[in-house]
Amino acid sequence: MKAKKIETIAAIATPTGRGGVGIVRVSGPLASKIALTILGHCPPPRQAEYLEFRNSDQQVLDQGIALYFPAPNSFTGEDVLELQGHGGPVVMDMLLKAVTQAGARPARSGEFSERAFLNDKLDLTQAEAIADLIDAGSEQAAQSAMRSLQGVFSDAIHNLVEQVTRLRIFVEASIDFPEEEIDFISEGKVSSQIESQLATLATIIDQANQGSLIREGINLVLVGQPNAGKSSLLNVLAQRDAAIVTEVPGTTRDIVKEAIMLDGLPIHLLDTAGLRQSDDQVEQEGMRRTWQAVEQADVMVLLVDSSVGFGDQERAILEQCPEQLSIIVVFNKCDLDAGLIPKPKDLARARQCDISAKTGQGIDELIVQIKALAGMQASGEGAFMARRRHLVALDQAQTHLQFALEQTNHRQGELIAEELKLVQQHLGEITGELSSDDLLGKIFSEFCIGK
Repeated sequence: MKAKKIETIAAIATPTGRGGVGIVRVSGPLASKIALTILGHCPPPRQAEYLEFRNSDQQVLDQGIALYFPAPNSFTGEDVLELQGHGGPVVMDMLLKAVTQAGARPARSGEFSERAFLNDKLDLTQAEAIADLIDAGSEQAAQSAMRSLQGVFSDAIHNLVEQVTRLRIFVEASIDFPEEEIDFISEGKVSSQIESQLATLATIIDQANQGSLIREGINLVLVGQPNAGKSSLLNVLAQRDAAIVTEVPGTTRDIVKEAIMLDGLPIHLLDTAGLRQSDDQVEQEGMRRTWQAVEQADVMVLLVDSSVGFGDQERAILEQCPEQLSIIVVFNKCDLDAGLIPKPKDLARARQCDISAKTGQGIDELIVQIKALAGMQASGEGAFMARRRHLVALDQAQTHLQFALEQTNHRQGELIAEELKLVQQHLGEITGELSSDDLLGKIFSEFCIGK
């Protein structure tokens, strides 16, 4: 069968807009030929040269630094040319046009990283970490992405796969060669090794959950009766006047959304319409949307006016909430001299907290409780960036490893071997050793052009 021709690709690798420096990146077999057209000669490998950049008509487009990285010692594993010129959008477009006229085609989103993966320069988790590092919204997110890019996540997966593979060999040996009297199952060696692997996998899952939390954050919804202080609390947490606050109950009629960062934890914060009995159609629609937001939330903060107290309306709200929803009942306006209004003692399902959205009293404690309910550990050290697909694969691997352990009680070697094989497959999906073309296409389509 005729081998597929490898095309040379090119893209602007720096952000859109004006800047001091702009970079056009080229990767593929025609990189050195394109260098001859644009620069007049191909620069020595990995040595920066200050040159003029010309088009095919020898018109000078710009001048700057040129770098050439011959295969396989480059980011993509192919011949790579980088042209670092002035970062004006017109200049960059002219330079990219000259490069494409010289034989390259425009790169797709993430195609450089995809080629690095396909040429074994990166595994899939490391390639994904590049996009996560670029998109990091906090220092913790950047540190977690860098740990994944450095291979911490991949190494943990590879080491576990190696352990599972060795164990599977032992199990299949006891099945295929019974005359050798190799019976690891009855001796308890298999079960002890699986238990050790389950402990290792649990640690990986914990670190991955932290990384996923740092990357994706949680949905937090503010709920309560009108004038309980939901919009005031949103403004305090967002540190700006994101929502209108008035003394008139029912000011908020629709969902107000705000993306914030709480000590490294991304929060998708939703302020909702007050819940109360009303014949107003607009207010009823607002309350319907409030319940939609509650259904999709990870954590709900139920605001209570502490000068009024916790009543039947608040209890009815709690009774209608989904069972899996984490809840904090927040008594607002604790700065007011409202007397000692008794607080409910039978809310085992919900945490409680006293705050003043006006003075800021109790806000730090509320943030601590939100992070705790989200599962955010005090320190993100040790976490590596993880995505939803990683967590699903880890969960499936854990399930099959647990099934394998259960089969040791029945000495079912064939079933143990099959479960261990499935564990290998699910772990292989994480690093890309066993990934479909559809999955790869979806992952790399989310990357920046030029990366």
